[in-house]
Amino acid sequence: MATERGFIVPVGGAEEKIGDVAILRRFAELCGGRDCRIAIIPTASMQSETGGRYEKLFTDLGVGDAVALPIAHRSDCERRDWLDVLDTVNGVFLTGGNQLRLSTMIGGTEVAKALRRRNLEGMHVAGTSAGAAFLCEHMIAFGKEGASPRARNVTLAPGLGLTNRIIIDQHFRQRDRLGRLLTAVAYNPFAIGIGLDENTAAFIGPDEELEVVGSGALTIVDPSGLEFSSMARVRKNDAVCLIGLKLHILDQGSKFHLQTRVATPGPEIAKRV
Repeated sequence: MATERGFIVPVGGAEEKIGDVAILRRFAELCGGRDCRIAIIPTASMQSETGGRYEKLFTDLGVGDAVALPIAHRSDCERRDWLDVLDTVNGVFLTGGNQLRLSTMIGGTEVAKALRRRNLEGMHVAGTSAGAAFLCEHMIAFGKEGASPRARNVTLAPGLGLTNRIIIDQHFRQRDRLGRLLTAVAYNPFAIGIGLDENTAAFIGPDEELEVVGSGALTIVDPSGLEFSSMARVRKNDAVCLIGLKLHILDQGSKFHLQTRVATPGPEIAKRV
């Protein structure tokens, strides 16, 4: 019997690390808690202490073992001892920083292959901020802020490729990134746009249903009903006309199915009078 794919968990950045650490706790429990082992990949960060900080965060949550793999060069991705770690862990957490550090150091390496293979085998993979952007096949490398989609407003690059169903943007409300997510979706309206506020995560299960965890909102841009796009006709910095997009704003406990495109409110909100 085939093993189910592991969860894919993009986090919008700035997740709580003191007090109510709901997102990190949920990921630790998903991986198995005291019986699990989690690897941290701090490559996106320029700060040397990032890996050790997440090791402590996860061990304080009761995780059996947490180990950082401080990949700093492409050659590190061929290290047999680190590849052996990826073969034994229950989950991997990619920290924030610069997503191009992830794509340029890890893309096309044995570590990238191991992450995709192990996720298909059931290992859970989470990423926060830059780590979240890197999870999907089409990664937002950088772009301009603002609420309106504009031609050439965003630059895409190949990501890790755990899924091709979504394009992820992070720090969403805090950095006014609706326009660049809309632009990214307009380039090819196959993928669903997901904008994650800070301290907000999407737990995407093997059944393709995501659940929102955290204190902020998750914005869904669903292009399945797109009737018209002017993307191919506009010049640089021109506004892009998009007709027929569907937008959902989801909060804690809300769900969205990536295949059926059906959104449902969280049970706590739905039952309020």
